[in-house]
Amino acid sequence: MKKLNLTLLSCLIALAASAQIKSTVHLHENAADGTIIPKEIYGQFSEHLGGCIYGGLWVGKDSEIPNIDGYRLDVFNALKKLQVPVMRWPGGCFADDYHWMDGIGPQEKRTKIANNNWGGTMEDNSFGTHEFLNLCEKLGCEPYISGNVGSGTPEELAKWVEYMNSDAPSTVADMRRANGRQEPWHVKYLGIGNEAWGCGGNMIPEYYSALFRRYTTYTRDYKGEHLYKIASGASDYDYNWTEVCMKAIGARMDAIAVHYYTAFGWSPGAKGHATDFNDEIYYKTISKACNIEPCIQKHISIMDQLDPQGHVDLLVDEWGTWWEVEPGTNPGHLFQQSTMRDAMVAALSLNIFQKYTRRIKMANIAQVVNVLQSMILTKGDQMVLTPTYHVFNMYKVHQDAEFIPVDVDAPAPVWAEYGAVPSVSVSASRKDGVMHVSLVNPSLDKSQTVTLDWDAYKAGAKVSGVILNAKDVHDFNDFGKEAKVVTKEFTGIKKNSKAVVVELPAASIVTLEIK
Repeated sequence: MKKLNLTLLSCLIALAASAQIKSTVHLHENAADGTIIPKEIYGQFSEHLGGCIYGGLWVGKDSEIPNIDGYRLDVFNALKKLQVPVMRWPGGCFADDYHWMDGIGPQEKRTKIANNNWGGTMEDNSFGTHEFLNLCEKLGCEPYISGNVGSGTPEELAKWVEYMNSDAPSTVADMRRANGRQEPWHVKYLGIGNEAWGCGGNMIPEYYSALFRRYTTYTRDYKGEHLYKIASGASDYDYNWTEVCMKAIGARMDAIAVHYYTAFGWSPGAKGHATDFNDEIYYKTISKACNIEPCIQKHISIMDQLDPQGHVDLLVDEWGTWWEVEPGTNPGHLFQQSTMRDAMVAALSLNIFQKYTRRIKMANIAQVVNVLQSMILTKGDQMVLTPTYHVFNMYKVHQDAEFIPVDVDAPAPVWAEYGAVPSVSVSASRKDGVMHVSLVNPSLDKSQTVTLDWDAYKAGAKVSGVILNAKDVHDFNDFGKEAKVVTKEFTGIKKNSKAVVVELPAASIVTLEIK
């Protein structure tokens, strides 16, 4: 009987050990070289698509929904808290059908068009240049204008830049003044087209490169302020596009973009459902998200070969999850729910971006409200904050902070369909003498003990944290219901004379503050 009990005890101990992962993280704050994590990595993307603009960011001054100058108040306040650094607009695919003159002047007189890219919805252009740039001004973020190259002309884009940035007594600048804006907005970021390989014109990279050189000849700087010009870059693994543009455009561009979606395919039904997935699909998702790292590495390798001085930046100006739309919604509006799985994708992606800020200077998740992996969902006068919103709120401490290199001693990653799923993902930074460490445990069923030490470790250091997790990785925040996925104070912290020991639950995200 005793032997049987000892055998049973041994089995239980073995089972407990198999459900626990142990890792060590070494923070090398003394080796930090001054590399700054650009706040623009936490950028947003807003397109005239579904409910992103209308009913999301904008309801109009006469709406019964509380608003500030037409901007939806609850959404505005949520974005203000998020400290959004930069926002991209008006697309996306919509950008290369957008003619800016349709969206200025009295709103009731603006041109009405069908949004043929996204569901055929009527677009009344009540949200145009003034509305977008004034919103950015109110939020304290930089606007990133995506210019029309696909169906526009160099003259049209040149005059749009003049309208936004010139303070000269010219006809175009006077038009802006007549429309109620005396001072220019000093727009810094200008995209020369969007997805030129696809909805932006179905071009080949050689042809697009020639167009870039032509268009940028006429989009001028005003008052000595440099206009940061961004080339339409590759779709994920199209390394030839990057190579051709780097050779043909070179330092004439300030940056080249890349788009990467955590999606499984583009045929009907291939993308899978936002909330209905099994464990295998979960790990497939995480591996696809993490596969952005070798993709980025390859693009950067090409850039390093052709631009060893690092004059051209890399922007990931569209990224995020892409699932089938929610049942009963317009297929062209790309409305999807956001679960704890999406939060994991967001945190893992941000940890990767922060490792490559030598080249990556901006990233823009798609999209800010009601579209794809959004921060916020609205329905009528209701609003919910998604799990992804909470990740961005947790991670905003890394904006413009000094990157701290880390060594991670952890079990080997597991492999899913698209590649490695790490046992733990880490990113660390320092600002004003305070360190922040973000940790992600992507395992669905294994908690993790993580031991952290750093060069100047002191047992008296003050360590606190917040955690984002859920009872079930399928959980999401829904309208009219108590939120299931929210941040909470993290209590799984212990200190000893040599290190800090953190107990990470399965499928959790933690950000620590170390003083």
